[in-house]
Amino acid sequence: MAQWSRREFGGLAAGAALGSTLGTKLDAGPKINSVINGVVVGAQSYSFRDMPLDAMIQAMTKVGLGVCELWQGHLEPRRVPREELRKWRLTTPLSFFRDVGKKFQTAGIDLCAYNYSFRDDFTDEEIDRGFQMARALGAPYMTASSNVSTAVRVDPFAEKYKMRVGMHNHASIRPNEFATPENFAAAMQGRSRYVAINLDIGHFTGAGFDALPYLREHSSDVVTLHIKDSKKGEDVMMPFGEGDAPIMPVLQFLRQERLRIPANIEYEYKGADTITEVQRCFDYCKRALA
Repeated sequence: MAQWSRREFGGLAAGAALGSTLGTKLDAGPKINSVINGVVVGAQSYSFRDMPLDAMIQAMTKVGLGVCELWQGHLEPRRVPREELRKWRLTTPLSFFRDVGKKFQTAGIDLCAYNYSFRDDFTDEEIDRGFQMARALGAPYMTASSNVSTAVRVDPFAEKYKMRVGMHNHASIRPNEFATPENFAAAMQGRSRYVAINLDIGHFTGAGFDALPYLREHSSDVVTLHIKDSKKGEDVMMPFGEGDAPIMPVLQFLRQERLRIPANIEYEYKGADTITEVQRCFDYCKRALA
């Protein structure tokens, strides 16, 4: 059997996964096209965290975003006891997730990833179930605000389902949490090619790092990007263009290198109406790629 490097594998996997979700699957129906000059621009549905699922889908349709990274909070019960949440995950029929996937298809929106955040308190059954959920939804990737130590437990399941998991970073540098390049390296060291990166360029900037050179070096391991702005070294999100995150250079790098990594807008600063602000973010991305 041929042996592939992480870089070669990343390119092959990204092409295959995005080929299935950003083209073939929905050719028979209406499709919202938010690919700007070759760059896949979508949204993390956490941007619409003040809305239930159906309203969120309608909002994405109104803005004109055709790619979604689905936040688990749009499906799971919120503010319930931990054991109740675990029971929901393990007993909710997979048909529920297939029906959710159909809602996105009907709306002309592709699911690029399911955001299901593996933590140290997850049982093996919960980890396995997350991959079943993502598969039922029709999402080719998963993303996770995970503990660094959890990667070793997630890896065998990712291999089992042949699904890459992008670990998500935040701005606060804390033990066993993703924030620094070293955290990503530690999670991937000794793991399979299926442990990958969901690079949040706003949080990466907030933690004091430069997202553009990191992306240049590790693009084959990045399955999705979160596009947002912040001040360097500060965990404060800003309107697009008012902070230090390299939004324009990152988007232009994707265009230049013809990379199909979904660049998902994540509206997280304090603004006015959610739809208005996400539209403002999307317009900024369009100008960057004009």
